[in-house]
Amino acid sequence: MKLKKTMRFLRKNYIITIFIVCILFVGVVVVARSYLSKPTYVYVKVKVGQGLWWVTTGKPSIWLVDAIKKEDVSRNLLGNPTAEILSTRYYRWYASDQYDIYMTLRLKVSMNSKTGGYVYNRSTLSVGSPIELQFPKEEVTGTVIELDKNRIEEKLVEKTIYLVKKYAYPWEFDNIKIGDKFFDGENTIFKIIDKQNQQNMEGFSFNSPYAGASLAEPTNYITVKATALLKNKLGQWVIGEDQIIVPGKVISISTPNFVFDSYVVSRVE
Repeated sequence: MKLKKTMRFLRKNYIITIFIVCILFVGVVVVARSYLSKPTYVYVKVKVGQGLWWVTTGKPSIWLVDAIKKEDVSRNLLGNPTAEILSTRYYRWYASDQYDIYMTLRLKVSMNSKTGGYVYNRSTLSVGSPIELQFPKEEVTGTVIELDKNRIEEKLVEKTIYLVKKYAYPWEFDNIKIGDKFFDGENTIFKIIDKQNQQNMEGFSFNSPYAGASLAEPTNYITVKATALLKNKLGQWVIGEDQIIVPGKVISISTPNFVFDSYVVSRVE
């Protein structure tokens, strides 16, 4: 009896009937594509921060480093995984309390048949594009800095680097520990293997950009020898993702016990 009343209602209100049929058709298509179509996956590397790379903003703090967890998975409304964190790396930004954070991810994407590009979460996916990621316990925004159909592999080379600071505080030498190292979340990329100290014979220079002592205390010339895992980009040695290591350049590196503030690269072997 109820079925007859329902059919009679639908015949009289054909516009509602057409609307319901359209909704059901779209639902069937979406479900069919979700379960029957072969998913497309790509691998990306993301620099965490404000997504527009040409905009300068504050870098993330240590609490975000702690919140981002390897193997975290983002899922869609059907519970299917759309993004998975494969690795996280972090590097202190000079002597500040901010960090450069990098994530490598596996993303489920769709292909734009007209352009041949990829689309993730209804946005174009390409190197330089902003990206938003929602995980169960954290929300992350950033800039895509690498994109590949195959898993991204890190090609690291161990080199010996020498760091110097001409006008160092007297306490700096004692706090630099041989064997101290920096772990970036995936690899030990920096390890101190030797250090030397020589008291400066000349007077203190007000014009030195690396001055670290006052007129009332002696100044030290410190040399630090360390091993570092570097990658070669365009013929340049790079630590992390975008810090070029070349003689004459101030380095941004730290260990759990010491921040190398105003130390200059003197040699790379």
